[in-house]
Amino acid sequence: MRRFSYLCAATLAAVAVPTTALAQTPCLNAAEAEAVAAVTFPDIILETGRVCTALPATSIVRRTSGPFLARYQAEADRAWPTARQAIAKLSDPRVSMLLLQSDYARPLITSLIAPMVVGQIQQSDCGTIDRIVTLLEPLPARNTAGIVVATIQHLKAEKARGTASVANVPDLPVCTAAKR
Repeated sequence: MRRFSYLCAATLAAVAVPTTALAQTPCLNAAEAEAVAAVTFPDIILETGRVCTALPATSIVRRTSGPFLARYQAEADRAWPTARQAIAKLSDPRVSMLLLQSDYARPLITSLIAPMVVGQIQQSDCGTIDRIVTLLEPLPARNTAGIVVATIQHLKAEKARGTASVANVPDLPVCTAAKR
């Protein structure tokens, strides 16, 4: 489960284009972070299926088409305008002006992020990932993005408290969760 949490964290860490000083990097609110996660999910799912070859071809993460992936693609399409603004918020203004307005921006960004996230997966993780994705499958893709962001916010809060088990979680440009 900890590796899954790291994978969730890596999803958003991968889109943070470094700015001049980390302390000056703005954070993404929950809606922005969820949009970025949603945009990356279809490619991450497909890439996970390519990595997890030990799983049966019928496994949800090994499927290359169908209603599950179509729902995630539809959510990615819906979330792209918000994700583009979120990425621009984290990026050098020159990058956002040139790249993010292009039709090539989204495929370029997702093609960079998916291998970075999925590159952390070991074959021994595939069964757990398949189980988690199977449990998430009935949920709307938007809910999955919310779960990923809530997990990241939790890990970030635990890291700030000095919890040793999350010490290696990357610093992420996600704002802390609002107190309830």
